[in-house]
Amino acid sequence: MMKILQSTGEMTSLLPSQINNTRNAQQDIVFFNRVPKVGSQMFMELIKRLSIRNDFGFNQDRVQRVETIRMDTEDQARLAALVSIYTPPGVYIKHVCFTNFSEFGFPEPIYINIVRDPIERVISWYYYVRAPWYYVERKLAFPDIPLPDPKWLKKDFETCVLSGDRECKYIKGETREGIGDHRRQSMFFCGHADECTPFNTRGALERAKMAVERHYAVVGVLEDLNKTLTVFENYIPRFFEGASDVYWNEINKYHTINKNTFKPPVSEEVKDIVRRNFTMEIEFYEFCKQRLHKQYAALRLPEIP
Repeated sequence: MMKILQSTGEMTSLLPSQINNTRNAQQDIVFFNRVPKVGSQMFMELIKRLSIRNDFGFNQDRVQRVETIRMDTEDQARLAALVSIYTPPGVYIKHVCFTNFSEFGFPEPIYINIVRDPIERVISWYYYVRAPWYYVERKLAFPDIPLPDPKWLKKDFETCVLSGDRECKYIKGETREGIGDHRRQSMFFCGHADECTPFNTRGALERAKMAVERHYAVVGVLEDLNKTLTVFENYIPRFFEGASDVYWNEINKYHTINKNTFKPPVSEEVKDIVRRNFTMEIEFYEFCKQRLHKQYAALRLPEIP
């Protein structure tokens, strides 16, 4: 991305102010509608520590029995109202699709999020919901939840894909609701509309891209963590000053957050099978990567490996 910007001459004229939606925010509240399995637990811990260091409020949604990421119009309005009553400066964190506050008459917050390679993410989710500690946590929170079938728990991802198991079929245009359609991170940017529900479709992809471009201050990339932290620090300094220091010297050194040691390796052959059905998700991920690199390039800092 850096080489492309340099070759076109765009880098010399690019300014952070031109590609920073933080300036468009109408309230000093960061809204982190976090995508599952993209390192968001780690990032939430980072924000919690930064809230003490940088003196701002830290607020997150409570644990729910059934987490609904798509809401009807009334619930979207309630969410926008809830976030807007927190005393600024502050952060609110929730697993939920992009919610346009201005559509309900509330001031625009500072939208942020993180994305991850979509194939690695879907594999991570697959084993996350099968991890023993996941069900221990769920049972403690909701004792009446039944335990899953042991055969389901033991089913590995490679077998699931190669056998054509329903759980690991990724069919273009298919709609799933339930647990929030964990297959797609683009849904968290597309929004709550019915057009966002069909899997791997151009319409949902373009809506997600448009939301990122128009509303999000920063969308970080898990695989580009150094640049992600640097862009957050420079584009939203009120909240993220010192983020790199806190991450590398506190969180990364001493904490392992939500790391699943039960996840076995998956062959590239199986990953390639899945990639063929994730074309729009991959395009969205690459779009977010390019945007992050462009924001970093505008800072004119030394290149990070």
